[in-house]
Amino acid sequence: MTHVTRNVLVVSPYFPPSTLAGVHRARHLVKHLPSFGWKPVLLCVDEAFHEQRLDPGLAKLTPPSLELVKVSAVPIAAARLFGIGDIGLRALPSLALAVARLLRSRPISAILISGSPFYPMLMSSWIKRRYHAPIVLDFQDPWVSRWGAQQTGGKAALAHRLARLLEPRALRGCDFITSVSHIQNEEMAGRYPWLDASRMAAIPIGGDREDFDSTRARTGEAGEVRLDPTRINLTYVGTFLPRAEPLARCLFEALAMLRAREPELAARLRLNFVGTSNQPNDRISSRVTPIALEAGVGDLVAETPQRVPYLEALTLLAQSNGLLLIGSDEPHYTASKIYPALMSGRPYLSLFHAMSSAHAILAGAGGGLSFAFSTAQELAALRPALADGLRALALSPERFGRADPAIYAPYEAGAVAGRYAGIFDRLANRPG
Repeated sequence: MTHVTRNVLVVSPYFPPSTLAGVHRARHLVKHLPSFGWKPVLLCVDEAFHEQRLDPGLAKLTPPSLELVKVSAVPIAAARLFGIGDIGLRALPSLALAVARLLRSRPISAILISGSPFYPMLMSSWIKRRYHAPIVLDFQDPWVSRWGAQQTGGKAALAHRLARLLEPRALRGCDFITSVSHIQNEEMAGRYPWLDASRMAAIPIGGDREDFDSTRARTGEAGEVRLDPTRINLTYVGTFLPRAEPLARCLFEALAMLRAREPELAARLRLNFVGTSNQPNDRISSRVTPIALEAGVGDLVAETPQRVPYLEALTLLAQSNGLLLIGSDEPHYTASKIYPALMSGRPYLSLFHAMSSAHAILAGAGGGLSFAFSTAQELAALRPALADGLRALALSPERFGRADPAIYAPYEAGAVAGRYAGIFDRLANRPG
């Protein structure tokens, strides 16, 4: 192991035991950065101020030696009186005080602020001005988005206007920018011509194969979601976004085609959609079931809206007969869920935009069937092939083999941490 000589401050308002998807960037980094000569100090918001149900099992995956600094936030009940729910806003003063205290108490050679939430990125300007520490801003999702631009009223439209106003202020105070896709970076650079492309990198969230080791301890442990042992279970785990609806509709229409041809086989299938709302407390917001009902296959689909604990999600992947990986009709969309899926060893059927980096990775890795499209017409034309793909996944999963580890090795958590360490090294070694 490389000798640890430098400190990096990682600011991630959500961190385990939070079960939100945004925790995994910081979780992976704090585990693997020490191997590259960086000692992380993790700054987050105390889980007592989170709205969502917590995941103690996920917290056990964090290094026991990690220096973890937790701050308070305005209680949600009080903040709601003023129409504020974002934890980044509720905790911004506490986060700023903690950053200043940490920077005064020890040498910090680099700072990473990861979002969403995005409002803590606004600290970059005064941190740079007062402490001169190199700052990296990590955009796990777009702050300024096409979806936001389409909103015409309400909180979503207000949030978009604020994003357009505040994002450039945050960017001017940083030294480097990362996001999860090249397209996301290109769109950001298009908004701000003064951004230097050499100060940007696309780095996926990635996955950690060692996480699956923890699922073995769950043998016999009852989870919230039970797969029907009498069915062939094809499972999707993760948030179901509005822009995924055309893809799901096409998949369900393909399933209807398969049932028309082979009703007995179709009757044995169960397509499970778990955690579609991305909210651990949401048990009623079905997003997939209405689409399945419209396609006439509602009886073959089971949806669990609430986000399940992380280790349970991995267990579901490992126990399923096959996996469903469904993206979005947006070219820039890259799904972090593909990395645990590839590492699970289960065969998959994927459906992504042809320009999505997720499709390129899945198609190269093997271990499943990868479908792609560029237009709505191309997507509709995929229905017969998707029907055949569902049949193959159900009847002969062994034919797909396993995904090639060499293909997804650059996206493993250790490799991702190595890329960030390289960025930190360059910034810390700059003259002056």
